[in-house]
Amino acid sequence: MIQPDPKKIILGTRGSELALTQARMVQAALEHKVRGLTVEIRIVQTIGDKRPDLRLSEFGTGSEPVDKGIFTRELEIALKAGEIDIAVHSLKDVPTELDDGFAITAVLSRAPVEDVLLTKVAGGIDGLPTGARVATSSVRRARQLRWLRPDLDIVEIRGNVATRINKLAQSTELHGTMLAKAGLVRLGLFSEDGTTLPQWPELHVKVLGATEFLPAASQGAVGIEVRSDVRPEVHEALAAINDAETMIQVTAEREFLHLLQAGCQTPVGLRSVIRGGELELAALVFDDDDSTAKPKSGSATGNARNPKGIARALFEGLR
Repeated sequence: MIQPDPKKIILGTRGSELALTQARMVQAALEHKVRGLTVEIRIVQTIGDKRPDLRLSEFGTGSEPVDKGIFTRELEIALKAGEIDIAVHSLKDVPTELDDGFAITAVLSRAPVEDVLLTKVAGGIDGLPTGARVATSSVRRARQLRWLRPDLDIVEIRGNVATRINKLAQSTELHGTMLAKAGLVRLGLFSEDGTTLPQWPELHVKVLGATEFLPAASQGAVGIEVRSDVRPEVHEALAAINDAETMIQVTAEREFLHLLQAGCQTPVGLRSVIRGGELELAALVFDDDDSTAKPKSGSATGNARNPKGIARALFEGLR
């Protein structure tokens, strides 16, 4: 049996431009923190990548439904087989309940959590004309948009970041689309002042405040998954790059989803902030089935060293 090189880590990632950018961030952080370490990036194609023709909601139907892990399952298979040592994810894509034998052991420092609305007219959400068609693949974004503007026509869109923006720019039917600010920042698509996309000067950019338009759980966070029995040198290397504050936030957010028994496509908005050792957690929870129902909401604050306890307080206080 070939023994793994203690000074080499094989990193698994999806092959999109954003996924590779995030993988290179992890690679650079590890090689910077651990002297002599080499990190090899290996692309693993997931079912979500293989079937860009399907809507995200359609993965849970058919003869072989995939109701969770659309963008993570194949990476976990590679982890289990020992083909990779770590898997790098956009953490908001990772199911809150991992299969036995897997764990999220490190996260990078969180990027901006806000959503961004790109439109062909100025004025953000209020500036959209009556009946405007807005494209998004996120049920959470769709529900929040409809709650704020019931007249909007929300349609699904798939593809990587640049593909979605190009679809909007070239379409005669779409008025807007929504993306995570984190992806736009990491791909270097924003202007220096963060107000325009230089490659698409015809589009208007509106960053939506996280208080008014709540982000997804773990939005902006890069999570690193391993097998629970990962070899000690890998565990030590990941501990060296883990961002403690981000880990507190995503632990609370993912625990709240777990208590809700919610998945990656459940319409839930979450905002967490750490101030002076206290964690503030707020939520907006939409009904899975009734798109006209008023969402439940709530907030909770407590010692940041008890993120799961704060998540439970929020869950129990939803109204």
